[in-house]
Amino acid sequence: MDSQWDDSLPIYRQLRDRVVAMILEGVLKEGDPLPSVRSVAADFRLNPLTVLKGYQQLVDEQLVEKRRGLGMFVSSGARKALMKDERQRFLEEEWPKVYATIQRLGLSQEELQRVGAAAPAAKWPGHPAGAAAPGEEDDSSN
Repeated sequence: MDSQWDDSLPIYRQLRDRVVAMILEGVLKEGDPLPSVRSVAADFRLNPLTVLKGYQQLVDEQLVEKRRGLGMFVSSGARKALMKDERQRFLEEEWPKVYATIQRLGLSQEELQRVGAAAPAAKWPGHPAGAAAPGEEDDSSN
């Protein structure tokens, strides 16, 4: 996790979003433990209550489950649920902006396809070796 925080959102929300990204990217898989509240607080110089609040959001969203005495673990089906939600959010919120930019710049379908065809060969930033790129299914755990 990156230790840089910005002022756009509360830190607990940014922490939650980073864990979500790690699940989507396959860094954290179903059943994997989350780092302890204490270790995250110490590593990133955060108040433990801030970390707990971010983790609690993940529990409330049923993406993470608490196991008494053991810690918090990525829930079964978390990645699939996130993919569905994130895809819908992208189509509703991000795609209209991307489409408007494409139109404004006069990019052709051929140009976009050419760039898109080259993208899978490029290394996706922030992904561990072998992790699925955004939008790709990782069926290795099924």
